[in-house]
Amino acid sequence: MTIYLPIAEVSLNIFLLLGIGGAVGVLSGMFGVGGGFLITPLLIFAGIPPAVAVATSVNQIVASSVSAVLAHLRRRTVDLRMGTVLMAGGIVGSIAGVQLFSLMKAAGQVDLLISLSYVGLLGTIGALMLNESLRALARSRSGGAAPQRRGHAWIHGLPFKMRFRTSGLYISVIPPVLVGAGVGAMSAIMGVGGGFIIVPAMIYLLGMPTKVVIGTSLFQIAVVAAFTTLLHAVTSQTVDLPLAVLLILGGVIGAQIGAQLGLRLKAEQLRILLALLVLAVALKLGFDLVATPSELYSLSEPRG
Repeated sequence: MTIYLPIAEVSLNIFLLLGIGGAVGVLSGMFGVGGGFLITPLLIFAGIPPAVAVATSVNQIVASSVSAVLAHLRRRTVDLRMGTVLMAGGIVGSIAGVQLFSLMKAAGQVDLLISLSYVGLLGTIGALMLNESLRALARSRSGGAAPQRRGHAWIHGLPFKMRFRTSGLYISVIPPVLVGAGVGAMSAIMGVGGGFIIVPAMIYLLGMPTKVVIGTSLFQIAVVAAFTTLLHAVTSQTVDLPLAVLLILGGVIGAQIGAQLGLRLKAEQLRILLALLVLAVALKLGFDLVATPSELYSLSEPRG
């Protein structure tokens, strides 16, 4: 059973799209990530144009993040003041990212921009995650203690300080704004929520307590992803609504399955599997960039 996707201008099997959403949902449930950094490459592999894959995949991030934020708000594990500062930076970064996205799309180079961004980012993140996970696994087997997580001392010397009571911090707003801006730009260019970047930054760079990090990052991600989706819909018209609906349906089902699977594995094993998966996606995208295409020439009508 196939469905025609009007913005992507391709016909694909409905169950394939539900399966992609479900697979990313499973990963989300297992590893606690939004899955945006995997769903976009999977859509590209399935034949969706990269520009449409980026703009549409953000919709699933919005849906999953809003649901999770509501749960964290009930548990009072969201630092709304920190989330607002991160959100402000994220909106600025998103605007800049969408402008770059539109310029590259007009120049016909947006597919290359997306692929290079993913290869570089996923390759780096995957290698760092694998190294950290193997070290953690070695420490757990030897009975060693995990290293303490503290914010960097130089942050305390920066101006424009603000008190974040929920996080128990009194730091400059400059680092959170910059972190938010970087994640916002990535959201616009790569269709990711940025949780795999912002969570470590909040823990290791800002020194936030782990119990409020997840909820606060999801608050920022939900708002910035929704804003990014709106910008893409208005500026580049690359949001495919039928595709978004199928991905969200599959993701909701898959997340429940993934949550159950994640309970059966140790944290170190989960991180190693996720790192290997991230590296595999980066290698596949890198191979596609240098491999000889099956069709040397393609004809397409540029959109007005």
